[in-house]
Amino acid sequence: MTTHYPSAQIVEEPLSKGADEAAGHDEAARTSSQALNLDRYIPAQLTYIAGKIQSGASAVYRPIYGVGITDWRIMALLASEPWVRATHICQTTGLDKAAVSRSVRDMQDMGLVEVHLDPADQRRQRIALTQKGLDHHDKIVDLARVRETHLLQDFSEAERTMLLDFLARMQHRLRNAAPIAVDDEHA
Repeated sequence: MTTHYPSAQIVEEPLSKGADEAAGHDEAARTSSQALNLDRYIPAQLTYIAGKIQSGASAVYRPIYGVGITDWRIMALLASEPWVRATHICQTTGLDKAAVSRSVRDMQDMGLVEVHLDPADQRRQRIALTQKGLDHHDKIVDLARVRETHLLQDFSEAERTMLLDFLARMQHRLRNAAPIAVDDEHA
């Protein structure tokens, strides 16, 4: 059985042929022979899936717990690694510095995180969840696991392991890859 998943392509109904020609729309002239097949282009599929997972998480977590996906990603890290610097959060989660700063400030206002100056470097801060933050985290984890189970319900345990291996290899490649040189032809 073949399951078709939505792609990132936008499909629009074409104008009538007469209107197309009258408006100067020539589809062949506007289509690249180098166009990516977004259904088969893995970065596009990963981006689509990540976006859907994130928007779904925010839609569920924010109304119930008052935290969005950025907050949740930081909370998930702090639950296993307390008293880390914001730079570590950025490096580990892939979030930018401004997003982490805003989220930490908002969670601090909500009483979910505590921020202290780093004794080794007074210019830096260390961040950890408060007891309220830990309680919040533990409630959200239950819901996150339900969402993960639903997402992966069509995968066997071996396929889940394989998927995690594929993703780990991609992450390793991203972390350790030298920048790709762009020559004049591709610039």
